[in-house]
Amino acid sequence: MNVRRSAAVLAATVVIGTAAPAAAASPSPSPSSPSGLYGSTDPTYDGVWRQSLALIALHQVDVEPAAAAVGWLAGQQCANGAFPAFRADPAKACDAKVMVDTNSTAAAVQALSASGGHETETGKAVTWLKSAQNKDGGWGYTPGGASDANSTSVVIGALRASGADPAKSLKGGKSPYDALLRLSLPCADAGAFAYQPDKKGKLTANADATAAAVVGALGQDMVSVKAGAEKHATCTDAARPTPGQAAANGAAYLAKAVAKDGHLTSALPGSENQPDYGNTADAVVALAAQGGTAAAAGPVRWLERNSAKWAAQSGPAAYAQLILAARTGGADPRDFGGTDLVKRLTATGPAPVPTSTPTPTIKSQDDSGTSVWWTVGAGLAAGAGIGFLLSSRNKRKQP
Repeated sequence: MNVRRSAAVLAATVVIGTAAPAAAASPSPSPSSPSGLYGSTDPTYDGVWRQSLALIALHQVDVEPAAAAVGWLAGQQCANGAFPAFRADPAKACDAKVMVDTNSTAAAVQALSASGGHETETGKAVTWLKSAQNKDGGWGYTPGGASDANSTSVVIGALRASGADPAKSLKGGKSPYDALLRLSLPCADAGAFAYQPDKKGKLTANADATAAAVVGALGQDMVSVKAGAEKHATCTDAARPTPGQAAANGAAYLAKAVAKDGHLTSALPGSENQPDYGNTADAVVALAAQGGTAAAAGPVRWLERNSAKWAAQSGPAAYAQLILAARTGGADPRDFGGTDLVKRLTATGPAPVPTSTPTPTIKSQDDSGTSVWWTVGAGLAAGAGIGFLLSSRNKRKQP
């Protein structure tokens, strides 16, 4: 997912004729990260994305983020409702130099929907997203760009999270699901999804796009995605495939891709093939959403054994991806291969809202034998000489 975002940003900058800085692929440490932001690396290319994923992941594990973290994200929105990848001075109005995009906007909608109380912001963002919809029913990374599977899927998630029905979001009589079906491949080509057609209109299987499109075709969002019923994914061609069948076909492709080694492989130009941790985490979510936790068991175990170092180097978005994978894939995000992913994520940003301790209630008898209920707060208990031993849970897990 992070690799895809860097690639999308680079592609977008090429379209508008601006050379992409080297930092796009490998963000450098930021000496003074904005207050409320998760992570300490330069947020220029992924600030809104990683903040959104962090808030979504914390929502998934019932952790309430600091108001500053939610406020930071809401403050990135432009007046027209769209979000850029990052803007350093939110007090300054967005102008033509601020490049907004559908991925940042759709992710922010999902995060703010999960946080609650931001209906105005999410409503404006959804209105902007609908204005950027292409005639084939899908979305490109930037407004007017050719529709791609990843952008279309994350916008489907935004529509769902905000309470809208993606099937009713039509442009030229086409829905987002029509756009995804147009990017799906037949079983002869493994049943995968392509990112988008090449210049000759040819579709090529893409594991990253497939992981996103499976979730999108199922009509799920990152906020509430969950494992489906246990079933084996098989690829089946149909004259008029449904989104559900296309999702099953895509899951069959992913299952085959991770069957041997337990992970997806990244084949970046000029480098040797290597494990793709982020996309493997996304594949876990897709496999579990389509076919239940058993379908994702292999890559979940692989991530538990191998992802700790990658997450520590990559930061909050990586921890968020792993939390979503653990939650959907049936693992424990607080003991994921010995790592407490939740603790690691919260350590990269402002401290979350403390969990309130239930007020103890004591039942006693008065002199007449009548029951009397006493609610004793911690301060009153101390003053009355009643001691309560407050112990934290056994912290046997790796921090």
